[in-house]
Amino acid sequence: MSRFWSDVVHRLTPYVPGEQTERPDVVKLNTNENPYGPSPRVLEALRENIGDALRLYPDPVSANLRKAIARRFDVTPAHVFVGNGSDEVLAHTFRALLTHRAPVLFPDVTYSFYPVYCRLFGTSYKQIALNARFEIDIDDYLQDNGGIIFPNPNAPTGLALDTTQIERLLNANTESVVVVDEAYVDFGCKSVVPLVHHHPHLLVTHTLSKSYALAGLRVGYAIGHPDLIDGLERVKDSFNSYPVDRLAQTAAVAAIEDVEYLAESCRRIVDSRERMARDLHGLGFEVLPSKANFLLVRHPGHGAGNLSASLRERGVIVRHFGKPERIAAYLRISVGTEAQCALLLDALREILE
Repeated sequence: MSRFWSDVVHRLTPYVPGEQTERPDVVKLNTNENPYGPSPRVLEALRENIGDALRLYPDPVSANLRKAIARRFDVTPAHVFVGNGSDEVLAHTFRALLTHRAPVLFPDVTYSFYPVYCRLFGTSYKQIALNARFEIDIDDYLQDNGGIIFPNPNAPTGLALDTTQIERLLNANTESVVVVDEAYVDFGCKSVVPLVHHHPHLLVTHTLSKSYALAGLRVGYAIGHPDLIDGLERVKDSFNSYPVDRLAQTAAVAAIEDVEYLAESCRRIVDSRERMARDLHGLGFEVLPSKANFLLVRHPGHGAGNLSASLRERGVIVRHFGKPERIAAYLRISVGTEAQCALLLDALREILE
């Protein structure tokens, strides 16, 4: 380790992103990317906006994008914050809204960036164990806290809470911010964005990386009471006043406005997810009932690490976390195209036989 590092850097254990590969012969089912690509309107908007204007800084407040998001969710632009991917939005959220005396609460099996942010910003935290069925139990969060955050659907389990459960948490926990990370909400879960009108301590975060197939452009946003948004803006403008570039803003507007394309893309993924779940179950896998664009599965007769390695030998990449221990026996498999899912299943049949 470098002797020039700060004490904070010495203590960090960074987030490990999913493997990226440029090999065209690989079936890549490890990072929950949308296999169908963005709306044609996005590509058209990008082509029309590549020109001399790129020498100018982008709009620092992403006004047009905030208006498009506001129209989509029936809120005002003052309810919307935009950032360079939802990871940046979440980072600003931890700094602005979740760093207090009491610990922030989140599940023990969840998005592994949460504890990374806590260690980076010196935020105390407490991980709440999922129940035996890998579900979030709202009652476990009714304790002293400096904020609560969880994905819905949760990742990497894919399990979701219904709106009634989340509203019960909001009614019982009114003295700290509740953040619902809806990265995968479009794949079969109901958004709680409408609740921001009645709960000023609710912040909902979204990404355009999953359902909108724009992981390569890095756009995310949050919706909440204007007081919460103002806190995020203060942190953003103390860090980077121009986080979302011109092309990303333009593409994001086109994506959000093409509601029909989004619905069709998600429908195809959900259909493939349900079919893949049935096929995996038929091969002897235990499959969690996912509402996301991935499945968390395990085979009682085969170790997850060995299965992952054997799949890789056959040109299929899936995600094996290894930690935390509770999911060490599981694989997370992204939903691909019908052809990719078929290749996955063929490879698994060969391995299991």
